[in-house]
Amino acid sequence: MTARLRALKPQHETRTRILDAAEELFMQHGFEGTSMRLLTSKAGANLAAVNYHFGSKDALIEAVFRRRLDPMNAERIAELERLEKASAGGAPTPERIIRAFLRASLAMIGDARGGGRNFIRLLGRAYTEPSKPIRSLIGQLYAPAMERYKAAFERALPELPREELNWRMHFMFGTLAYTLAATDTVQLIAGCKPEDRYDAKLLEERLAAFLEAGLLAPLRCGSTVKKAA
Repeated sequence: MTARLRALKPQHETRTRILDAAEELFMQHGFEGTSMRLLTSKAGANLAAVNYHFGSKDALIEAVFRRRLDPMNAERIAELERLEKASAGGAPTPERIIRAFLRASLAMIGDARGGGRNFIRLLGRAYTEPSKPIRSLIGQLYAPAMERYKAAFERALPELPREELNWRMHFMFGTLAYTLAATDTVQLIAGCKPEDRYDAKLLEERLAAFLEAGLLAPLRCGSTVKKAA
């Protein structure tokens, strides 16, 4: 049994090296711009190893996204469940729901050594490059968490029409995605301190205030969504 575990360890390490290399190279060069030759050189592995662990470049791309998004979205759902449990049967406020949604992804901004920051930038690239299969994959991975949060917002904002909530959640998600992926642009606009781009707590405070204001903004008919106490 021990010998078998020893034999499996190098395979696991090789798989991790390939994923780490793919994540960084996809972020730098894009999905089409990253050749398998470049990838194997970066990972210190041969093409046979890539095929053994993933089977194809498309499967490797999926594994890169699943490695980060599956646990991130699981944490999002767990955070919401803790919040709902603490609310003792009542609906949590929109602000608290927003913060629960933000925290798991904002934590990646500070993860430079573990690759989280590279992945966040890769995720931003996935939203801007014209690859329908990749966008479809990301949508599938986000779907369970988005449905749970939509249900939570429906309970917290019963007076907000469902179609309007759909649009506001779309804008909310887009704002977060852009903030995570394009942190450099804030220097062009505001000339902020470089370190502020990666301050997760500061970003949470600013994003939560901005997103709550958008979520509770007046409707087109002139009425205003009530802010929960």
